[in-house]
Amino acid sequence: MNRTTVAALAGSVGLGALVAFGVLAKFLVDDGAPLAADSGLLAWSVAHRPDTAVALARGLTAPGTGVVPYLLAVLAGIVAGRTPGHRMSAAGLAVLCLASGQAVRYGAMTLVARPRPPRAAWETHASGWAFPSGHTTTAALTAGLLVLAICLRAPRGRTLLALAAGCWGALVGLTRVYLGVHWFTDVIGGWLLSVGWLGLCLCAAARWLPDRFIAGTTPTAHEPTEDRHAPQDPGRGG
Repeated sequence: MNRTTVAALAGSVGLGALVAFGVLAKFLVDDGAPLAADSGLLAWSVAHRPDTAVALARGLTAPGTGVVPYLLAVLAGIVAGRTPGHRMSAAGLAVLCLASGQAVRYGAMTLVARPRPPRAAWETHASGWAFPSGHTTTAALTAGLLVLAICLRAPRGRTLLALAAGCWGALVGLTRVYLGVHWFTDVIGGWLLSVGWLGLCLCAAARWLPDRFIAGTTPTAHEPTEDRHAPQDPGRGG
């Protein structure tokens, strides 16, 4: 796919997701009270909590914060890179995307200042304001980076690997509702923010990274290609 097309598509999707995120945030600030769907899903979660399910949810939600997402972001960069130098650069860019996305999430959370569900409903530790969910945003961003890396390098079984990464990113968000520490709209906000931020980062990468750095795309018309295997002119310097 042409890099201009990739940049345009990623930018459009990212901008659309961020606009939707902004609309949702504005609605929650203006309304204040939890939505009916939020209250209903929280009530269902509280009523359906066998010990095994709670333990599984805690296990799934734990990697959604801390050092694990950054290690997975580094792994995504290693997978995406074509040479050792490219892998180091890609790992750094992936970590930058994740860290900056978390910073944007923190700023939005502080501005919206939405209270969490009642503490009596909690089945795990939580801190800070509710919207957007930090675990959800972090896990979804990390999963997106992994999916992009898998698709760029196209290893065998990439569909299953990408599906596994995507499911993990989604499940982390759902566990936050099940464990009672977030409203469902907090999770939707986290998903929208992660898609938006990842789209903008991908748009920037497709526009400005060198061709040799990105596998699976073709250069734009104004970007010359270089043939590494063509014999050099003996009359040229050296």
